[in-house]
Amino acid sequence: MSSKAWPFEEARRVLKRYQKAPPEKGYVLFQTGYGPSGLPHIGTFGEVARTTMVRRAFEQISDIPTRLIAFSDDMDGFRKVPGNLPNQEMLGQHLGLPLTDVPDPFGTHEGFAQHNNARLCAFLDSFGFEYEFASATEYYRAGRFDEMLLVALERFDKLMDIMLPTLGKERQATYSPFLPVSPKTGHVLQVPTLERNLAKGTIVYEEPDGERMEVPVTGGHVKMQWKPDWALRWAALGVDYEMSGKDLIDSVTQSSKICRALGKQPPESLSYELFNDENGQKISKSKGNGLSMEEWLTYAAPESLSYFMYLKPKTAKRLYFDVIPKAVDEYHQQLRAYPDQDTKAKLNNPIFHIHGHNAPGSDMVVSFAMLLNLASVAGAEEKDALWGFIRRYAPEATAETHPQLDAAAGFAVRYYNDFVKPEKTFRLPDDKERAALEDLAARLRDWDGGLDAEALQSVVFAVGKAHEFEPLRDWFKAIYEVLMGASQGPRFGGFIALYGVEETVALIEQGLAGALVAK
Repeated sequence: MSSKAWPFEEARRVLKRYQKAPPEKGYVLFQTGYGPSGLPHIGTFGEVARTTMVRRAFEQISDIPTRLIAFSDDMDGFRKVPGNLPNQEMLGQHLGLPLTDVPDPFGTHEGFAQHNNARLCAFLDSFGFEYEFASATEYYRAGRFDEMLLVALERFDKLMDIMLPTLGKERQATYSPFLPVSPKTGHVLQVPTLERNLAKGTIVYEEPDGERMEVPVTGGHVKMQWKPDWALRWAALGVDYEMSGKDLIDSVTQSSKICRALGKQPPESLSYELFNDENGQKISKSKGNGLSMEEWLTYAAPESLSYFMYLKPKTAKRLYFDVIPKAVDEYHQQLRAYPDQDTKAKLNNPIFHIHGHNAPGSDMVVSFAMLLNLASVAGAEEKDALWGFIRRYAPEATAETHPQLDAAAGFAVRYYNDFVKPEKTFRLPDDKERAALEDLAARLRDWDGGLDAEALQSVVFAVGKAHEFEPLRDWFKAIYEVLMGASQGPRFGGFIALYGVEETVALIEQGLAGALVAK
């Protein structure tokens, strides 16, 4: 109860709702939302992962059962064609339809939303999330929202009083919390409500062709506008917790007011910072900038992605390929520390919030950053090329006994060839650097201390001091730029231990001769 880890802080706010009595529905409901107008985005995964972390923390401090619903807003009208989809012309012919009624441009599912929903579920399932998928279209058409829709019809004026002050004059003139689904075209219509009949549970509106139509608000004949829709869902399902991006702070405020107007308590909420791409631009589903879930998993294990999502959700972070190696190594650092920590420290460790009490061990006897540098100097095209070095450094390690390390070797080769190799720029050493590198090579030729990484690091350090590099980091920068084609690199003593003393001497000789620049 005293953990300062943010999931526990969130969980305590949820528990406070039921300090007097348990929930009438018999469980605490966590919810995440997904807008399937574009392909599933890594931010969607982050929302499910983070909400799961809060749910896990809640289950540590309370015996109240919990549920998590991943809710897809798939009855929204299809407003524009995302630029990163195939069959653009075909999609353009179905603007205005509910997303579930738009044909699938990929040709694999009944509709566009069904395709995107399946993509989302496949990923969440592969990661092992415990959740229930929910479709807005199914909930509306099956009558799951009918009771609350009738309440909304009865309290129409209250909803309008909340929403109209937030809109411009032109929008005020046409706004209605109800969006009728046209019986003629199937389109979700943004039109004013002209009449309401509480006894019949209907509204009257005007079709684009001028005909007045009367439709029930129940049974999927209408859907609610975005903010009233969110509130309707909270009220109808009894949602206790839902987080959202900081761009939706105003939506949370207005939806919470509407939820209260419907006679229900809005959920506890957390507004998290949005991800930016490498240029500092907001990541967008429609633009397709930034990283996708599939792209991250091309270069690293999914646990590293969960670790990245755990870190400071209220702090803006850039989400692009360069963050992957750091996330991998930090995840394994925390994983190695976890078994020896006391209960308090474990509950503050990201590992608990990723894995619960069933944290795996780490078999990464070589860091991901080191594997990248090894792939670089070895020119590795396949992970088997790295295993020759790994086995000499850690004779007990095999692909079978160290599956995380084996997978990381494969990821490192792929990451190196796609991102590191194209950016490598070698240079020749200046006179001072050349003298120091020649000294280092000479000391390594005489070395008989085995593959002790710390002892080798001391040798590298001593050479830099002897040649009066000030600050000393300039010496290490020179090593990286001359021998590895980058301005940063690993602890060089550890690299020598992994790559080999003789091999490192040969690498220095190549760097001094200009062979690396030429290559």
